[in-house]
Amino acid sequence: MLKIVPIVICCQLSFAQPGSYDVLEGAEVRIYKTADGFDLKINIVKPSGYQKRKKYPAIVFFFGGGWKRGDVHQFEQHCQWLASKGMIAMAVNYRVASRNNSTPFDAVEDAKSAIRWVREHARELGVNKNKIVAAGGSAGGHLAACTALIEAYDARGENAKVSSVPNALVLFNPVINTMPEGYGYERLKEKAKSISPAHHVVPKLPPTIIFHGTEDTTVPFENITDFRTKMETAGNTCYLVPFEGQKHGFFNYGRNGNKYYDLTIEKTESFLRGLNFIK
Repeated sequence: MLKIVPIVICCQLSFAQPGSYDVLEGAEVRIYKTADGFDLKINIVKPSGYQKRKKYPAIVFFFGGGWKRGDVHQFEQHCQWLASKGMIAMAVNYRVASRNNSTPFDAVEDAKSAIRWVREHARELGVNKNKIVAAGGSAGGHLAACTALIEAYDARGENAKVSSVPNALVLFNPVINTMPEGYGYERLKEKAKSISPAHHVVPKLPPTIIFHGTEDTTVPFENITDFRTKMETAGNTCYLVPFEGQKHGFFNYGRNGNKYYDLTIEKTESFLRGLNFIK
């Protein structure tokens, strides 16, 4: 297997302190939304040789952490690698319980706001508004999926004429079912189904790839196989890449000598190339 070594891409610098939970060092940082008095930031990593007049495909990452914690650094290396392949890669901060006393429903709203912001600002960012990918891991994978499958939870005051639906999904062991047989029901209770992607599958959804460990005890593997079946029955493209014996978070950079990071980023690249999002 070809060894993948992340490449650091230098871009417009933020004035925020390195190591901040919501800022990637070396990224251009913008505020995409203010909610409950919090400025929510999106980190933008641009390709080497970026030209504003060109239109680049974009990928938007949402970190995991059970809607309670987590930060943008989870997908820092993913952003650097995909920027090196000609994408504008972004990492989004959204409201979580530990910092913002928020709910998963707030997080869904923020994720939809982020995709809408990218599409609304596509021209100034140099983004091809028809080639926007939503991606994430665990609860962040849930948020990415929700941008495509959940019609409710749009933030008030935003331009509803600008779609918050991405053009493709890349999901790493995502929370895909929030009912009792899945993850999160104890927090969501009677509103759980309203943000359960598995319960909102319809035709004409964005092409999707999912990476999941067969021994995941946080998000049952059966949740993912059931979701894939629903997607295919509805006529959607949904690839499932199983990782035998792996548990939750297996794909993260820094684990297992980066074996599974390398494999999943390689397969992500292949998936996006197949969609003509990258060359």
